[in-house]
Amino acid sequence: MTPRARQVNAAFITSPPHTCPTIKVLASGVDGIPVDVFGRPMGALRISLTDRCNLRCRYCMPEEEYAWLPREDLLTFEEIERLTEVFVSLGADKVRLTGGEPLLRRDLPELVRRLAGLPGVKDLAMTTNGVLLARHAEHLREAGLHRLTISLDTLRPDRFTELTRRGTYPDVMAGIHAAVATGLTDLKIDTVVMRGVNEDELADLVEFGKKMSAEVRFIEYMDVGGATGWTPEKVFSRKEILETLAREYGPVEELRKTDVAPADRFQLPDGTVFGIISSTTQPFCATCDRSRLTADGMWLRCLYAMTGTDLRAPLRAGASPDELRELITGTWQQRRDRGAVDRVGQRARGQQVFVSVETLKRDPHLEMHTRGG
Repeated sequence: MTPRARQVNAAFITSPPHTCPTIKVLASGVDGIPVDVFGRPMGALRISLTDRCNLRCRYCMPEEEYAWLPREDLLTFEEIERLTEVFVSLGADKVRLTGGEPLLRRDLPELVRRLAGLPGVKDLAMTTNGVLLARHAEHLREAGLHRLTISLDTLRPDRFTELTRRGTYPDVMAGIHAAVATGLTDLKIDTVVMRGVNEDELADLVEFGKKMSAEVRFIEYMDVGGATGWTPEKVFSRKEILETLAREYGPVEELRKTDVAPADRFQLPDGTVFGIISSTTQPFCATCDRSRLTADGMWLRCLYAMTGTDLRAPLRAGASPDELRELITGTWQQRRDRGAVDRVGQRARGQQVFVSVETLKRDPHLEMHTRGG
């Protein structure tokens, strides 16, 4: 280890250790890909481009104003490209751009072009709320974006306004239609399902997905970051989602899983495929290969992590690619995170799992909209 690497390594901020006797070791390191203490290899990287958003969804950003990241701390496109190249060299060949709302980042197609051109990036995707998508869809496709996921929790304009506190439902619909018309393939629609809010729209969303040639993925409501109104009673579970759709369509078949993506996929009798991400009731920590890079360069190994590793500081201090690889590898090899599994145990024991509003205001990195969801 070089002197600079040792200096930065000493400043690592890592999540507190804990044991996990039940997680199965998946594989040993191969081809230079680091594995953590449970044998999970580094795979997918989610890059948040901004902590800002043009919606105020009640399960994510319930307040109007937040402690925003200082603009001078945000990674430049060149810095994002350099860090991505290092991560890709260590096995993170699936890259997703997130936020906040990534389309708020100026000149985004230029970053897409940079990342799409990196050798080793097999999959470049983006998650957006769709509000600004109509004006950017064509440019994103031309820049080389591979896949697109659009967040949409309701098909009812009045309910959309209630959920997001913005009247931009027509813009989202225009964005989805523009993505389809532009030819962005492998389109997905993500829906957070909340009891008493939108569980009555599951079949409607499936039908909408059919019309748009998009795969709908239903996400259980999670108690993370700014979800300060979360309660167990509001979780509409995977089991209930399947039962609801089976009543509407008939027997639902679970498809064999061929990857470590968070969504389990199912097929309706007519062949329509949909997904469920059941982080709350059936966590997928045992196979989680993803990590997150915030817009200001904080690297998080788990969506629920309370702390992370500052990669902006060594990058701006002049760390070489080899030094950054060494730092990232060493940190990943110590990774013990299994946040969703821990939450299940804590809730079962009646323990408080929320981060207080006061704590969220002091540390913006704890917010879902900062860490990229």
